[in-house]
Amino acid sequence: MTLLDAKDQAMHFRDILYSVHDGIARITLNKPEKLNALSWGSWAEIENALVMAEADDAVKVVVFTGAGRGFCAGTDLTTTTREEDWPERPFTGRAGMMRSRYLATAQVYHCRKPTIAAVNGPCVGAGFSLAMACDIRIAAESARFSAIFVKRAIVADTGATWLLPRLVGTEWAYRLLYTGELIDAQKAREIGLVSEVVPDGELPNAVNALAGSIARGPSVAIELMKRLVQEGQTRGLDEQIELEQFLQQITHQTEDAEEGRRSFLERREPVFKGR
Repeated sequence: MTLLDAKDQAMHFRDILYSVHDGIARITLNKPEKLNALSWGSWAEIENALVMAEADDAVKVVVFTGAGRGFCAGTDLTTTTREEDWPERPFTGRAGMMRSRYLATAQVYHCRKPTIAAVNGPCVGAGFSLAMACDIRIAAESARFSAIFVKRAIVADTGATWLLPRLVGTEWAYRLLYTGELIDAQKAREIGLVSEVVPDGELPNAVNALAGSIARGPSVAIELMKRLVQEGQTRGLDEQIELEQFLQQITHQTEDAEEGRRSFLERREPVFKGR
């Protein structure tokens, strides 16, 4: 990887681009000639970029998108890159090798910072799983989605069988997994796979507006709420309420909470600093 511009915090890996601006880290899949299909090396680069984003206090939200006319065409079946040429991984040994192909989507899902997928075209297979692992998905009208694994007579991987039913329910998950059906952006919104569909040319602005709003928010509270939502899926209601109260007392002690109270009394917009 090569540091292109330290001031703008822009990094150029081989298969992805990574940049940070105004609190928003952008991870752009960057093999447009292959519709951004992912190799094992691509996953390792994504993992490295996520480690950087999580370690950077300036990053408040992470956006994934694809270069060119597609989000991600799934696994790159044409790559000839040798293992020794892959980028260094943040996870070492045999476990690191397996992570960089099959568990990277779990790292996306568990990222403590909010994540958004800006789906700008075809989004299938492993790319479909990557988008589902994000907290929020906004799709361009040209976006298309498919759990294409069954078309190759293989079981879905990269978390698709865990993520999909949690987003769209079991019946639609079964249908999409059993058939590999390609659905358009409007159908994806109808079944709850994405929260918003916008014209292709408006996707960057729509994503920037949402990401910017989150980035300007009280990041400590937002990160803790993400944790509550994710862990709450396997926790009882009484336990969840108790943990909410505990974490709320912690956030009451932050500078942002004081700013929130002060701005309300002064009838102005708050200026949060993430501490």
